[in-house]
Amino acid sequence: MFYYFLPFYFYTPPVANSGQSPKPVSVIIAAHNELNNLQRLLPAVLSQQYPDFEVIVVDDRSSDNTAEYLQQLQSKYKNFRYIKIENTGRPENQKKYALTQGVDFARFEYLLLTDADCMPLSNNWIGEIMAGFTNGAAMVLGYSPYSKKPGFLNHLIRFETLLSAIQYLSFSVKGRAYMGVGRNLSYTKKCFYESNGFTAHINILGGDDDLFVQTAAPRHKVNIAISRECQTESIPKQTYSEWVIQKRRHLNVGRYYKLADKLLIGIFMLSNIFFYLTAIFLLFVPDNLIFLGILFTLRSIVVYFVYVLLARKIKEPLSVFLLPVLDLVYFLNYLMLGASVLILNKVRWK
Repeated sequence: MFYYFLPFYFYTPPVANSGQSPKPVSVIIAAHNELNNLQRLLPAVLSQQYPDFEVIVVDDRSSDNTAEYLQQLQSKYKNFRYIKIENTGRPENQKKYALTQGVDFARFEYLLLTDADCMPLSNNWIGEIMAGFTNGAAMVLGYSPYSKKPGFLNHLIRFETLLSAIQYLSFSVKGRAYMGVGRNLSYTKKCFYESNGFTAHINILGGDDDLFVQTAAPRHKVNIAISRECQTESIPKQTYSEWVIQKRRHLNVGRYYKLADKLLIGIFMLSNIFFYLTAIFLLFVPDNLIFLGILFTLRSIVVYFVYVLLARKIKEPLSVFLLPVLDLVYFLNYLMLGASVLILNKVRWK
């Protein structure tokens, strides 16, 4: 844990060359029946304080009034364009097909992807992400937290998102980038085409972000962007069942990760799960309660201290009071979800 997490804590983003002209960038958003979210997101994106960018929305088979709204924006903004897709063929290819059309349609070499249900946390989002393209980087991984809502489920979702982020960002700092999130991901057209787009995983539901990073990272330099200004905030699931469907889909995609990456992630997950399973077992052995108390206290001091430091690094609020409960529920929940994916071997989008 310290081998990867500590370098991330001491990580300092590379400084962009002040004498270099800003790189033109195409912001690409794929949307399916997302009118309300687009009405919230697009004004914020189009008002970004960046000198040269365009916004492209790929209207993926929407049956609401998305097309009419996009037509209005296109007549109002010179740097806004959209594509209407009527049919994508096989269902597992829908978002990947839409994004590929957006990449092909883009005018500029640099691409910045986000989702319709996201919101940039500043007017400098584009500029902060683009500042990551230094030292020959062809891809920049951003962070996309979920918005804060009432209830324990929201705390759990944001905690899970934090743990995932500190893992993939830390691994990237060590030169082992294995995933990113499509809610805040940037790469060049050259990187996309040289990696053959989504061809390597075209028949897999999901993976347009993490599996693409897996394909592209070995041949292209990857940087990260972590300032609060370059983050996009997403709308979290409102019910546990909705979140389970989302997480099972993510875990299913994880089955296609490279063996080395699965081992590294697995060591972190399994070590924590093993700790809690061992602790539960020792609860029923009275002679070991003192040992269990010492073990639990030592682990809590070390692990929670690291979590709090890394949460502050990416400006993510973390409830210290709920941390012990979140940690326990998260890893036991991960164990159950992982088992369900292996046993049922079936996932769905929604």
